[in-house]
Amino acid sequence: MKKISVVVTVCLMLLTGHLFAQNTNIEITDQQTPMVMWISTNKTTNFVFPYAIKSVDKGSKEVLVQKANDVENVLQVKAAKPGFVETNLTVITSDGQLYSFTLKYADQPPVMNIRFDAKRVEKPAVLFSAKNDNEVAVNRTADIVATKERMINNRKDSKFSIAIRLGGLYIENDVFYFQIELENHSNINYTIDQLRFFIHDLKKSKRTASQEIELTPVQVVGNNKVINANSKQIVVVAIPKFTIPDQKELVIQLLEAQGGRHLLINLKNNQLVASKHL
Repeated sequence: MKKISVVVTVCLMLLTGHLFAQNTNIEITDQQTPMVMWISTNKTTNFVFPYAIKSVDKGSKEVLVQKANDVENVLQVKAAKPGFVETNLTVITSDGQLYSFTLKYADQPPVMNIRFDAKRVEKPAVLFSAKNDNEVAVNRTADIVATKERMINNRKDSKFSIAIRLGGLYIENDVFYFQIELENHSNINYTIDQLRFFIHDLKKSKRTASQEIELTPVQVVGNNKVINANSKQIVVVAIPKFTIPDQKELVIQLLEAQGGRHLLINLKNNQLVASKHL
């Protein structure tokens, strides 16, 4: 049996009163017809997508759209004037999916927060360049790593009620994914200056200068700006594959901005090569 189109589903839900709420989740599997949405001048409608927003196109200047501050997957939509002429909105997300909406005016929009679940399709509707396509794959994998249960328990450091822990280490398509757990058990926010990854000498002579090799992530997923007081969070750092030479180690260093609560984790090559494949 063919699945009913999204627009028909939403209309039926509106008629039966099931969608008249502040929040709703919508799973889109095959959007052949634009979804009808109502917006207002005095209320903001939030569209929450499963992946980062890459492109937005609105059909009229009478519609106001913006990405939420410091958030990549939330689009805020509002009417610039009451009773505007029906128009459209197109959104493309980093997983290559295209969302199409018909926008209409309503003094009291029936839905204020709309969350779209990930599409279950074999291939994306939009094809990015090779560079962007790789970014999409890395983002997808990082999202998966962020939800994994902790697999490493003995790689951690803590000081002054701040803790950093390597919860997991995975490899996929020649990219390492470090699952980093950050905790703040104090009443003071921890502003992150840097979350560094570098290789340096395991031991050095006083006469020999230590050489550090900085590793640059291709992607960081999660909040790597601040650890709020009495909270914990997971950050996933993706770094192209590498190995650690003899007599050297990998250092994961967390530095506090304008503070002294600095932490680090050390890894040797045998721990790196033991990374799990997703």
